[in-house]
Order: sequence, then structure tokens, then C-alpha cells
Amino acid sequence: MTQDNKRNIAVLGSTGSIGRQTLDIIAEYPGLFQAWLLVARSSADLLIQQARQYRPHMVIIADERYYEYVRDALGDTSIEVATGSAAIATAVTAPEIDTVVTAMVGYSGLESTIAAIQAGKRIALANKETLVVAGELINRLLQDSTSVLYPVDSEHGAFYQCLVGERMQDVERLLLTASGGPFRTVPKQQLATVTAADALKHPNWSMGAKITIDSATMMNKGFEMIEARWLFGIEPQDIEIVVHPQSIIHSMVAFKDGSIKAQLGLPDMHLPIRYALGLPDQRLASDCRKMTIEDMATLTLERPDFDKFPLLRTAYAAASKGGTAPCVMNAANEIAVASFLQNEIGFIDIYRIIEQTMEHEPHVERPSYDDYVASNAAARDYARSLVRL
Repeated sequence: MTQDNKRNIAVLGSTGSIGRQTLDIIAEYPGLFQAWLLVARSSADLLIQQARQYRPHMVIIADERYYEYVRDALGDTSIEVATGSAAIATAVTAPEIDTVVTAMVGYSGLESTIAAIQAGKRIALANKETLVVAGELINRLLQDSTSVLYPVDSEHGAFYQCLVGERMQDVERLLLTASGGPFRTVPKQQLATVTAADALKHPNWSMGAKITIDSATMMNKGFEMIEARWLFGIEPQDIEIVVHPQSIIHSMVAFKDGSIKAQLGLPDMHLPIRYALGLPDQRLASDCRKMTIEDMATLTLERPDFDKFPLLRTAYAAASKGGTAPCVMNAANEIAVASFLQNEIGFIDIYRIIEQTMEHEPHVERPSYDDYVASNAAARDYARSLVRL
């Protein structure tokens, strides 16, 4: 804590959807939080705007092409400006920082999360790919660190809340809810012709482009299943995905005595971010719109269609195989999604690229950090070659 008892926050991915909403929470509680470090990949203008509004000690633009532009734009301030992934990994270890919000998209969040763990920081984890890619490594590092990891995803925040005061040996399974995305009711045969614009029309959530496409393929739910495995020590076969179109029930925990606990809330990411930032001390009061009886009047649940969304099956297979399999899956997915957003491939080509990459890449059963780095790079290269076919 700072001398005035404010908690200094590092926001990695400050210009993305989660990052922007995190800054909303920081502004909502000026007596509790201070933005100390802001990190963006390439959104230089928005980073400059955020820097002038929140006055952090430091900003980092990961893409070195924009460094001079950001540095010069903030030249009349005392804000330190840096660039590159190494700078991020170093900055999160600063002794002034209490909490690191990891909201960078994809594999890029791994190195800085590891650095924050080794430095003993509180981590509000919004980058699910960190645990998808290297969950086993992250858990080993946490065992040797004073760092504490709190989930930011609404579903994992829901599990966390449902498990407060419970014994893990009493848990039978986790029920991971999914909206079903924009194509829940679209016939399977029509998916071959859907466009990126179609896939970006999520019915409930306002998210970044990459995670919205992951929701459309339901790969996102596969990632969240793997994330839950490592966060809560639950085997993949004991995590059940449940489609809940209203996105009011954020997830549930089923216990061995037959009872189920659920956490409900409006589909607004400010809620789980606020909860994670308040941990372990308090729930932060807010004047946000509260849920009403009408919001809860018609809630439905259904089973997911594994044939229409085969990446769910792929995710379970990768989780069961372990090692570098989830890392390869994530790398191929990042390339395929980016290619789809650029109209280079069709929607169902995403499935093909991921499956073929996973079949092609060699498997490392007990990977080191260097193995993850090598598997990620090789899988990306091979996936790119499949895009050109």
C-alpha cells in the first residue's frame, strides 16, 4: 500500500475492454486505488489519453514502433515511458505496485504474469490464456511465491464466490455457464458462410474482437474450462459446460450432497472486476444498476452442441493430454482468429487450422518455460502456413 493506503494498480492491457473497465473502477474509488502502470500493445492514442487522465507513474507501449510517438506526446509530463515486452516484465516487479491486473490478450500475457508471481504481487487475472498455455507452470510458481491470484472472468469469479467457506473435497463438479454466442441458434450448415461482422455481434457482452470470435466458436468456453481446472484443482471431466443464453447465472458449483450454489449478476464486467480488486478485504459498494426480479424471471439452461462447436471437444482433449497441447491449441487459435478477422479464411476454417496444427506439432509432456515458448512459436508458424492453403 502507498502511504495514504491507496493500492497501486498495474493495468496490463489498459486500452482493451477489461483494461478500460478496470480504469472505470479505479476512478470510481479514488480513495482506494491509484493507476501506477498502464500497458498497451499498440493503441498509442488511447494510451496517451489514459495517461493524461489517470496520471500513472509509468506507461509502456509494447509495440516499439509507437515508442517515440508516445514519449513525445507525454513529454510535458513526469510520466515515464518505456517499450517492449522486457520492459513490461521488469515494470510489474516494481516495489510500489500492489496489484497487477493482467488483461493483455492471448499468449502475450504469460511472461509478465510470471514476473509478477515471482515478485509476490497480488494478481487479478483476466488473461485466461496464461493458465491455458502454462497452467501447470503457473501453479508451481505460485507454490513458491507469496503471490495470490484472483480470477477476473465472470465465470471464475462466480466459482470463487460459490466456494468461499466450502471444502474442495465436498465439490462434485463445476458447472461453467456459456451464453452460446451469436450462433447458438444458427444451423450448423450456415456457419460456413458467416462473416466476421456476424460473429462480432455478441448477444450479451461487449468485449474485444478476439474474445468475441472465441465466444462465437465457443473456444472461449474451452479456454475457461482449462483455466478453471488450474484455478480450482478440478479435473476436466468434472467441469461441465452449460449454455445459459441470458448470462445472469455466471456459474455454479455442485456438491456431493446434491446441492448446487450459483452466483448471479447482470452481464457487466465491472462487477467481477470490482469484486477481484476488493479482495480479500471487502465487497465494494456501487451505484451500478442492481438486478431485479424481472431480470431473473426467465432463466434457461441447455446442453452445448459439441457437433456444431467442435472446439469444445478439442479443448477437453487438450486439457486431458496436458503438456504443451493447450499451448499449441491456443497458438493456432490466435493465428486462425486473426486471419478470420482479416477475411483471409472462413469461420469453419478456424476449426481446421487448430485441429491440423495440433496433429502436426510434437508434444512435450512436462514442459519448461522454454518448451512453452518454442511450442508457441512453432505452432504459430505452422498455423500461418495453413492459412495460405
